[in-house]
Formats: sequence, structure tokens, C-alpha cells
Amino acid sequence: MQTPHKLASIGLALALSFAALPSFAQVMVGGAPMLASKDIIDNAVNSKDHTTLVAAVKAAGLVDTLKGPGPFTVFAPTNAAFAALPAGTVDTLLKPENKGMLTGVLTYHVVAGKWDAAAISKMIADGKGMASIKTVAGGTLVAKSSGGKVTVTDEKGGVATVSIADVYQSNGVIHVVDKVMLPK
Repeated sequence: MQTPHKLASIGLALALSFAALPSFAQVMVGGAPMLASKDIIDNAVNSKDHTTLVAAVKAAGLVDTLKGPGPFTVFAPTNAAFAALPAGTVDTLLKPENKGMLTGVLTYHVVAGKWDAAAISKMIADGKGMASIKTVAGGTLVAKSSGGKVTVTDEKGGVATVSIADVYQSNGVIHVVDKVMLPK
């Protein structure tokens, strides 16, 4: 028979084990830990893979919005995704006179609400293999699942693959994507 002291020790050991789980489950993006206690901007600025996105968000004046309560789901293109755009595109978008166009492109990557991989997968299943997702910009993205990967197709037919899903933030969730998605 177990003594109360031994049961308490086992209970304490289990509690400590579960308390330690979040540190093991921490997601790394761009060489930095993404902390669920921080907002989208406070995490993104630490990712070496998202310096172009952060610069674009600042140029578009969207920092305060993405630091807000949300919740938001952000499909976050990497630096490599921005670099794959035609030469000069990023420089053109970052010019002050193109702030409206830049804002449109960036908000096309943002969805109102917290849509983690499980929720998106359910929407895809419910939609018989595809889900239309309305963006903050007013456009539509189409999510599909193939070979264990989720892809998101923009209105111009460009396809982005989610490379890191479920990067939880205090005000939403980020899914890292390998392409910049463009509205009509």
C-alpha cells in the first residue's frame, strides 16, 4: 500500500513534469523562441527569418494593429518568400507613396480570429478538401491539405506552403509560409 507521503511525492513529480512541458514544446522561428505570452509583433521582431516582414509592417503602419488584442491569424512570409518576388517589388512596396498597396498586401496575410492548424484542417475537411478564408483585406485565400502539408492559394493562383504551423501568440497565431500571397 502506498503511503500518503509517497503519493504526494508522485503527485508533485507529475505536476512538475507537466509544468515543464511548455518549455519543451516551445516553437523556434528564425532562430528565436516564440513565446505565447508575447504578441505577434514582439515575437516577429526576434525572428531572423522575418526581418523583411517586420520592416514592411512598420512601413505600412500596422504595428499598433498587430500589437492589439486581436485575435489574429497571420500567414507570415519569410525573407526568402519576399526575395522570390520579382526584382524591385519589395523596394517599390516600401516607398511611402505605395503605403496603401503595401497595406493591402500585408493585410491579405491576416485573418480575423485565432485559426490554428486543427481549426483550418477541420474547415478543409468540412469543405470537402478546401476552405475559403476571408482576409482582413477583404480578399479570399483557399486552404487545402495534401501529403500532410497545408497550402494556401491566393487570388492570383500563387500557392504558399505552411512550413511552421501553430506559432501561438498572446493575440493570435502565426503560420509561417514560403510565399508572399497577392490579392487581385
